[in-house]
Amino acid sequence: MLYAVKTLLSALIIVIATELSKRSSSLAAFILALPIVSIIAICWIYYESEDTLKIADITYETFWYVLPTLPMFLLMSYFLRNEYNFYLSLLACCVITAILFALTQYLVSKFLLV
Repeated sequence: MLYAVKTLLSALIIVIATELSKRSSSLAAFILALPIVSIIAICWIYYESEDTLKIADITYETFWYVLPTLPMFLLMSYFLRNEYNFYLSLLACCVITAILFALTQYLVSKFLLV
C-alpha cells in the first residue's frame, strides 16, 4: 500500500506541473523548481527509518547534486529557442548533465569527503 501511495503522489506532482504549464509557464516552472520530490522523499525516508543522520547526509549530498543540473535548464532553453530538434536537445542536455554529475562526484569525494 505504501508503494501505491508513493507512486500516486509522485504522479500527481507531474500531472499538476503539466496541467499548470497549459495555463502559465511561469507557474509550472515555479512548481518544478520547488524541491517537492526531495521533501517527499525525505519524509518517506524519515517515516520508514527515523534515521536523522541518514537524512542529514542525503540533504547535504543533494545540495551538491543540484548544482550540475542547473546548466541543463539554460542549455535546453537555448537549444529550443534556436530551433534545435527537441529530442537531440534533450539528449545533449542529459549527456552534459551526466558529465557534470561525474565531475561533481569526483570533486565532492575528493574535497568534501562525502
